[in-house]
Amino acid sequence: MNIPNKIDARTLSVYVLTEVIVQKRALNEALDTWLPHLIDTREIRLTQEMCYGVLRWIHRLRAIVNILLTKPLKPKDADINILILIGLYQLLFLRIPPYAATSATVNVTRVLKKKWATQLVNGILRNFQRRHEQILTQIDLKETAKFSHPHWLLQRLKKDWPQHWQQIVQANQQHPPMTLRVNQRYIARDAYLAELQQSELSGKVIPHSDAGIILDTPVDVKKLPGFLEGWVSVQDGAAQLAAILLDVPSESDVLDACAAPGGKTAHILERHTNLRLVALDNQAQRCQQLEQTLTRLNLSATVSCADASQLSDWWQGEQFDRILLDAPCSASGVIRRHPDIKYLRQPSDLTKLVAKQKKILDALWQTLKPGGKLLYATCSVFNEENYQQIQQFLEIHSNAEIVPLPTDWGHEMPVGRQMLPGENAFDGFYYSCLIKTAVV
Repeated sequence: MNIPNKIDARTLSVYVLTEVIVQKRALNEALDTWLPHLIDTREIRLTQEMCYGVLRWIHRLRAIVNILLTKPLKPKDADINILILIGLYQLLFLRIPPYAATSATVNVTRVLKKKWATQLVNGILRNFQRRHEQILTQIDLKETAKFSHPHWLLQRLKKDWPQHWQQIVQANQQHPPMTLRVNQRYIARDAYLAELQQSELSGKVIPHSDAGIILDTPVDVKKLPGFLEGWVSVQDGAAQLAAILLDVPSESDVLDACAAPGGKTAHILERHTNLRLVALDNQAQRCQQLEQTLTRLNLSATVSCADASQLSDWWQGEQFDRILLDAPCSASGVIRRHPDIKYLRQPSDLTKLVAKQKKILDALWQTLKPGGKLLYATCSVFNEENYQQIQQFLEIHSNAEIVPLPTDWGHEMPVGRQMLPGENAFDGFYYSCLIKTAVV
């Protein structure tokens, strides 16, 4: 595809969403590629809103299209199908006057050089405006359209969380808050709140973290006082729990496995000055992000680009006092931040992820000192990836014992604790802590 030099927000949203929906590319990666081509930087927020919004509500929007489109479009016209979704999203969720949203959306057919679709897109959007109450009532009869989640995901949530699945689904559809972690090496949290106030920004402290602030309104990070100087980072409250629960003693050797982009690594280093930390990730680009994070915060660690499960690629035989394993997972607890997960993730992915988690756990256990602790974390709400994974590990490893977490947040599981999306305004996270009792 030839990328035009400058593109309007709606056309650019078509290109971004085509990459996600057709080519199965992650939304944040597609946006990073396309946003520099936006004709007016003032429309960045509108572009993001349309892209995130369409993916957040794609199952609902598609149900509407299925009613209004008498004949399915050909695969080569996926861009027109996506344009219709963008138009419907504006009519349903944005405060743009309907006539303006319709006119601007229809105009994109000409930019895409598909003038034949002008009348089609115009007709569908106007038809929806006339019949929207009847159509919305009709599609609400189907759970996938009503809750805008794929059938398999709804079924799994009902199975794992029969009393809470609707709460999870509703949280997944919300705009996530912007949560900060204050670097207390530089400034106390209360002092940073005062700095925010002086910059005409406002926020409040979050529970369970001594460094967390949730902003009343999200802003560009460049507007945050001291961001470039390392005073503060953006990190969800649930992710901030990792460094706290790891309970690192002074003079420790610490391993942060699967560490990129480095938020938890940095938080550990911010809290503890006297430790040696190795940070691993298996993707070179993500390791680069990790190093950039540490550089901005003026922190240092040994960063190694390697697969944590392949000990021969990175382990020199030294053992660690503490290991943080933020395991690769379905990311089912962070759907509100990454709505493309609902579209891109498939049930078959879970089997592979659970096997990968087990492989990493088994490998890292060898690198933990007797008496050392391993904190297992995921941003998943699926039991298979969480407490069931740890239960199976305990059955196999006689020198592993569970350590009760010193907290009352979230939900107590058979082992470990689970925070569900939206609770305390946090993402969905699971944590459990294991101690190595003896060499066997």
